[in-house]
Amino acid sequence: MISVVVPIYNVERFLPRALDSILSQTHKDWEAILVDDGSTDLSGSIAEQYARRDRRFRVLHKQNGGLSDARNAGMKLIRGEYLVFLDADDFLHPQLMALCLQAAVRDGSDLVAFTYDRLYRTIGLVRHFLHLGDPTPHYRFYSNPPYVTTDNIFAYATEYSRPRDIDRRWAVKHCQVWRCMYKTYAVRDVQFIPGINYEDFPWWSEVMLRMGRCTILNLPLYFYYPNPRSYLFSADPSHKAESLRRGIEAAKGIYATAPADKRQAWERNFLAPFEQKLRKKLGNVQQKET
Repeated sequence: MISVVVPIYNVERFLPRALDSILSQTHKDWEAILVDDGSTDLSGSIAEQYARRDRRFRVLHKQNGGLSDARNAGMKLIRGEYLVFLDADDFLHPQLMALCLQAAVRDGSDLVAFTYDRLYRTIGLVRHFLHLGDPTPHYRFYSNPPYVTTDNIFAYATEYSRPRDIDRRWAVKHCQVWRCMYKTYAVRDVQFIPGINYEDFPWWSEVMLRMGRCTILNLPLYFYYPNPRSYLFSADPSHKAESLRRGIEAAKGIYATAPADKRQAWERNFLAPFEQKLRKKLGNVQQKET
């Protein structure tokens, strides 16, 4: 029923935790596509160990091409009716698949949105600052969680952390690809732009146009780990700025022919804050060069 795409690059420290979180799912009908993107540490070997342990893990070894390229390669192999993304330094709540699948089937949804555990992220940042070990997650289990269904994801999705016009309890904030479960048929052919940071922005922008009914769960089902060596955090500032520019231009092209109401909502809630972010990054680059 559910395919999980896991891009992997030099994450030997974190990978077992990520893969164990897949094994720990209360829903058991899944496959995990582990895309080893040319790792030079033991990540590839760890992935193979899990594949030998459980045939639901499938490993693809490829030449390094970056996060977008790894996700694109993994999406070509998925067989599940639904799709979930997991970054290899993060991990999943044990009920993520079960709760999302329940909601998708109940509501006939193309997308089920959830949020991440902000307490874990905050504690992790504090412990990093104090040079302490990683925090231990504390799982709360859910039976009948509240939810909202909508046929207009544009009325709930925003890049703003504190949206004014959207009920914060149900706001689908930011465009990280890992904060939703998707109906595979709706997103399989939406490609990530290779070689850029902020690849989530143009991808999510196109995905929103393809969504019919959506379910929003205000539940922290994903554990985001603030890894200072991640692809985004370790990138050069000038590359980040150029990535933003390319992503914005690509997304503008997608929305050039979009319905007016959806284009206006996207421009207000996603394009405007990303253009503001680009101006800030260009200013930082110019200041550094000066």
